[in-house]
Amino acid sequence: MSPKLLSMLKNKDLNNEQIKKDIIAGMIVAIIALPLCIALAMSSGVSPEKGLITAIFAGFIISVFGGSKVQIGGPTAAFVVIVYGVVKKYGIEGLVISTMIAGVMLIIMGLLKLGNLIKYVPKTITVGFTAGIAVSLFLTQLKDLFGFKISDFPAKSLAKIEAYIENISTVDIETFVVGIVCVLVMTYWPNINKKIPGSIIALILATIIVKIFSIDIDTIGSVSSNISSQIPKPYIPKVSLDQIKELISPAFSIAILAAIQALLSCVVTDEMIEDKHDSNTELIAQGVGNITSALFGGMPVTGAVARTISNVKNNGRSPIAGITHCLVLLFVMVFLMPLIKLIPMTVLSAILVVVSYNMGDWVAFKSIVTTATYERIVLLSTFILTIALDLVVAIFVGMIIHTVFNMIKNKSKENTYMEKAV
Repeated sequence: MSPKLLSMLKNKDLNNEQIKKDIIAGMIVAIIALPLCIALAMSSGVSPEKGLITAIFAGFIISVFGGSKVQIGGPTAAFVVIVYGVVKKYGIEGLVISTMIAGVMLIIMGLLKLGNLIKYVPKTITVGFTAGIAVSLFLTQLKDLFGFKISDFPAKSLAKIEAYIENISTVDIETFVVGIVCVLVMTYWPNINKKIPGSIIALILATIIVKIFSIDIDTIGSVSSNISSQIPKPYIPKVSLDQIKELISPAFSIAILAAIQALLSCVVTDEMIEDKHDSNTELIAQGVGNITSALFGGMPVTGAVARTISNVKNNGRSPIAGITHCLVLLFVMVFLMPLIKLIPMTVLSAILVVVSYNMGDWVAFKSIVTTATYERIVLLSTFILTIALDLVVAIFVGMIIHTVFNMIKNKSKENTYMEKAV
């Protein structure tokens, strides 16, 4: 097990031309990551700088010590529902401890060389829980997209729907109009320019319009007053055995999701750059990254699939791109944080509404639902349980159903073979 950056330095695979390309790719990825990091933090129930801290510190660790040349580490949409639930129930300190425990779990997975086992998770289950997370994320964003006035916003998806119905009279039309316009801008902007992300265009336009016309809607500054541009000092919380017992379940959810998403990102980009990642090294880096993020008060981290693919498409071919992305975000956090307070909350929700749609593999979802019966049952079970209960429960039940159906299928084939033999 050896980090890709170290291997590339030993083999002298880096040259000046490629380093320049990596720096440019890293800057572009940082522009894409900026609104996402802020939006993901706010939707997770923490202040906006927490998302930047996660991408800066943990992303740096993942780029330097990871098993992929092009992996971009940072907060992702898949964690929002889990993180919001942990923060609501256990507070920020509970999130920090959960993230640390998850980091330790990931390191153990890597040391035990369990990275290779992730590829055996069936596609029906990955498509099912990804779609479930996408729907859960979408439900989370309706509050700020419509401007609902809900004082105690629930963590569970079904409870959110109930809260929306009960508070339907509190919808703010101005907030909704600004949000929908942002969704339309992000949807159609790629037809004009594919290099500049639509999320940045929507964010800048909406912020300027709201400020110039003094539109009275919630902004980051009005919702979260304790925004800091200072680089935090590392902090280790006091942990009791009772806390560990209580937080082991959400920590396991974070670790499993981080492992699956990071390695899926590696597999996808391996084909694009014609390289092979080291899954166990990547898991260890993800573990250290999560612990580092927690030490600086950040959120759970994993490989961000969309940002990693953007890195590759912009000619990023080494961890230099990921490191550059972290440095650019650090610059933004230290020098531009006051401007972030002006961003309307509905813009962040609009960004994540688009993200929630794009993260689901809806073509594969439809294909599986309309074909094989047993695969349909596995998919829908995982999908529904992810929304209604918990990610780990969904994956566990999905794996059991998948295994049972495989046993029945194999038994049926054996019987058919025996009948033919007779």
